[in-house]
Amino acid sequence: MITVAVIGAGNVAQHLILAFQKAKDIQLVQVLARKPKQLTHLLGSHGIVTEYSQLKEVDLYIIAVSDNAIATVSSQIPFKNKLVVHTSGSMELNVLDSKNRKGVFYPLQTFSKAKPLDFSQIPIALEAENKSDYTVLETVANAISTQVHHINSEQRKALHIAAVFVCNFTNHLYKIGNDICIENNLSFDLLKPLILETADKIITLSPTDAQTGPAKREDTVTINAHLNFLKNHTQKDIYKLLTQSIIDNGKKL
Repeated sequence: MITVAVIGAGNVAQHLILAFQKAKDIQLVQVLARKPKQLTHLLGSHGIVTEYSQLKEVDLYIIAVSDNAIATVSSQIPFKNKLVVHTSGSMELNVLDSKNRKGVFYPLQTFSKAKPLDFSQIPIALEAENKSDYTVLETVANAISTQVHHINSEQRKALHIAAVFVCNFTNHLYKIGNDICIENNLSFDLLKPLILETADKIITLSPTDAQTGPAKREDTVTINAHLNFLKNHTQKDIYKLLTQSIIDNGKKL
């Protein structure tokens, strides 16, 4: 049985807590949170602490906080030579305090508290300073996911940037599409079958092969009509930039 403590109360922490509660051979001993009320619906008051001095000794400490807080949090863990990991996609392993053994436990997914997830399908990227610590992380990851990968800090940074493009930026484009629908008395629901089909296509096709639309066809008549229709300058600039990127990509083929 591997004992675990989670530090944090945000989206990632809450989903990890739920996953560990269901996992075999993993004991979630406690969670440290500055705002324990965010976690009482998951744990009650049992197992939640608010002070670093209250932390118990466990096999693995998982820091699930914002990137700019990782270094400070890791320096406050009151133990030495323990395995401490963070869950960030962009921060290097060395951001962790050197008094403890370092690692990374990065679940690659978009997390929202209100949206349940099947953690078994979430890729987890692992990194550790030595083989024995990596084995511990691998055991913990395999207890909650079927997709476990050894990925170094530089690769993880690239993966996180790619994730921002395919997730965060794409979601912002949904928001722009929704704004355009609202401004023209249309329901965003009309676009949902298109969104689902677009996402489904890249399961079997490469993004290049799945690309369609006026930019792909270099349909300048439609492109100019769209640009004339758009009144929001930011939306127009984004349309131009993405259109040119698609056209340039087609010329490279």
